[in-house]
Amino acid sequence: MSDFQKTIKQAVTLTGVGLHTGKETHLTFKPAPVDHGYKFQRTDLEGKPMISVDADNVIDVSRGTTLKENGATIATIEHSLAALVGLSIDNVLMEVDGPELPIMDGSSKLFVEALVNAGIEEQNKAREYFVLEEKVSFRDEQRNVEIMAIPSDEYKVTVMIDYNSPVLGTQHFTLEKVSDFASEIASSRTFCFLHELEFLFNNNLIKGGDMSNAIVVVDKEVENGELDKLSTLLKKPKVEVAKEGILNNVQLHHQNEPARHKLLDVVGDLALLGAPLKAHVFATRPGHAANVEFAKKLKKLLKKARSGKNAPKYNPNQPPLYDIEAIQKILPHRQPFLLIDKIVEMSENHVVGIKNVTMNEEFFKGHFPASPVMPGVLQIEAMAQTGGILVLNTVPDPENYLTYFMKIDQVRFRNKVVPGDTLIFKLELLSPIRRGIAQMRGYAFVGDTIVMEAELMAQIVKKA
Repeated sequence: MSDFQKTIKQAVTLTGVGLHTGKETHLTFKPAPVDHGYKFQRTDLEGKPMISVDADNVIDVSRGTTLKENGATIATIEHSLAALVGLSIDNVLMEVDGPELPIMDGSSKLFVEALVNAGIEEQNKAREYFVLEEKVSFRDEQRNVEIMAIPSDEYKVTVMIDYNSPVLGTQHFTLEKVSDFASEIASSRTFCFLHELEFLFNNNLIKGGDMSNAIVVVDKEVENGELDKLSTLLKKPKVEVAKEGILNNVQLHHQNEPARHKLLDVVGDLALLGAPLKAHVFATRPGHAANVEFAKKLKKLLKKARSGKNAPKYNPNQPPLYDIEAIQKILPHRQPFLLIDKIVEMSENHVVGIKNVTMNEEFFKGHFPASPVMPGVLQIEAMAQTGGILVLNTVPDPENYLTYFMKIDQVRFRNKVVPGDTLIFKLELLSPIRRGIAQMRGYAFVGDTIVMEAELMAQIVKKA
């Protein structure tokens, strides 16, 4: 099946209490159009304000991830978002009638089941991945947290936790592919230590917590009186310490369930990036604060990449899509006005071309011969020829067409181009090609530095 965007076939509603508010909340997942992404809508507030799932909208990470936009907040969002990412669903509207999502069983399992029952359908636009091209890392020295991502053809996540707890020990798990999320990660529930549980109860922070939606790790000696107090708080007849060193409220789904739940949280929080990711993420002792900071770091790279101002990665060892002979079969230009040496990357809406600048170029004989600089007009011409390859690629017989440029706008020359430089041109369509007319935004790079940029309009016409 093609890798297209996905939504759900029909609306589905879940009901539960918020972990911290204790209030019953209804959450309805609804289908959404392409490029909608994930959005929450507070149906209980005047005007039904929308809240976009965006790292820049995070306002609190103390006991979960909380967003705020348009004067409205929504809390504890990470488990529902993890379910959407784990099912490769791209576009969903989530209507909620309270300030916090229901905690359900403390995992993503019930969200996954509801979404699968609603049905998942493919939409008519391809997914636009953020493909990580360089190592990215984040470290919080105070909390001893480290998160790193490296390039990968798939989205993978590896989590390791170590809280100096003899009960938990050191745990780790790797999600090798997103399609394993439902079976390997979704059922892993949130956990806390007994001393944290007491603090939360004493500060009235987990009004919706009970013995069914969290694993409680017992990290100290506990007297019977203390257990009796907990049973009263949790409204359970009897609370005991199981042999695994946890309260007897639940049986572990996996021996390393805490590590898997931390991985679940990483997946949910990195949904704040706003794009499906291709990278291998390694997280040591992750938490919501670090997850969100890492998502913000990735988002900056994503914005740079999508602005077009990110230099393409050029590997001279990789065979080109079009070498000079193939280019001459498409473009009518010849020496000294054939200014592109090869095309190394191309899709329906972008192209990357290479120009090797040498001292043997004719124009260097008269253009500042004592301090040779490639003329700006020839840089534009080389960029135009690169764009011409993209436009001519839309017809089955490009050798029978010519490309004429109708308009050049927003031209900026930022750095000199001199002999020995390798010019990398990247052009992207600004809108679909209509009636043979294409509008493109182009950047020229030497290494990672932009040397020139422009907007171009061109039309292809059939040869007379």
